[in-house]
Amino acid sequence: MCFLDVRRVLNPLASVLVVPPTSAHSSPFAAASLSRQVAGAWPGGWIGGHAPGVLLAALIALAATSLGSLPALQSRGLGALTLAILFGMAAGALLPARLDARAAPGLDLTRQKLLRLGIILYGLRLTFQDIAAVGAAGLVLDALVVASTFGLACWAGLRLFKLERGTAMLIGAGSAICGAAAVLATQPVVKGRADQVAVAIATVVTFGTLSMFLYPVAFAWLQQAWPGLVDARSYGLFVGATLHEVAQVVVAGSAAGPQAADSAVIVKMVRVMMLAPFLILLSAWLARKDAPDAGAARKVAVPWFAVAFVAMAGVNSLGVMPEPLRAAGAALGMFVLAMAMAALGACTRVGAIRRAGARPLALAAGLLVWLVAGGTLMGVAVHALLG
Repeated sequence: MCFLDVRRVLNPLASVLVVPPTSAHSSPFAAASLSRQVAGAWPGGWIGGHAPGVLLAALIALAATSLGSLPALQSRGLGALTLAILFGMAAGALLPARLDARAAPGLDLTRQKLLRLGIILYGLRLTFQDIAAVGAAGLVLDALVVASTFGLACWAGLRLFKLERGTAMLIGAGSAICGAAAVLATQPVVKGRADQVAVAIATVVTFGTLSMFLYPVAFAWLQQAWPGLVDARSYGLFVGATLHEVAQVVVAGSAAGPQAADSAVIVKMVRVMMLAPFLILLSAWLARKDAPDAGAARKVAVPWFAVAFVAMAGVNSLGVMPEPLRAAGAALGMFVLAMAMAALGACTRVGAIRRAGARPLALAAGLLVWLVAGGTLMGVAVHALLG
């Protein structure tokens, strides 16, 4: 009798875990379609069903954060988040189909739920005092750069390059605010697919890294050609207002000295602070735009993780949190973001990125031109008006 009871349990479990070899890789989310079945049948229930994917993402994130701390890689724009998605994509391509299906529930949990935790903890890196430090000129310049870059991405992405709305918005968010972290934070709001997120991150990292090398060269050339035209502080403001990733801002700003580096990082941090209001406004706009008709009830899906992000920055601004605890929380946030990137990469297929073609790259290149040219013009105008 006991033997029959055991068979009654094992037979459904075997039917779930024995996955046809092609099913897990037939589409970016084919394996995820088995998530609930696997999670329910795996020994240990919900926790056991999600553990393999979460553990896989954590191991990849550990490798990425360890390598991403090396100066040789940081100087080339290869931080922990970039390495995590690359390693995740490699793992997703190499995993056998059966293991891929087992990892799918945990990977879904990591790239959706744990991602929000990482964004919230990211607030521990910021304070409201950062806004006061840059003054009105830096705040206005950041707001203009974010609004104009994202608006241009939506218009050009949809009208000129005929991209899907999610792809255009994700590329725009990454270019306008803070690179890969902004892409990840915007994904739940625009309901972007994993391949759209991967394409957006690839373009943002590519052109952000290119800019990181070009900005110091351009500054040195200007210093020689027109001495006194651009000082270190102005260069730092420009770098912080236009470069994509925080790490890229640190590298490019440091090339012109500590004053430029400090100005660049502070302006960049204010730009990152705009992530939360940006997400709330974007969510409200999408709810209004996607309403069935003008008289329909418009329910705004408030991204509460963005509100919690601001609250965490507020706690950090008060200085009530012990520094070791704050540092540990900030480090945990970056590690969780790296886990989310790893999970995203593991759920992405290279073929989906290849099918996107050159249009996303063209959009990102156009946004880079706008960040350089438009950022310069806006910077000159803001400096003339506000000093």
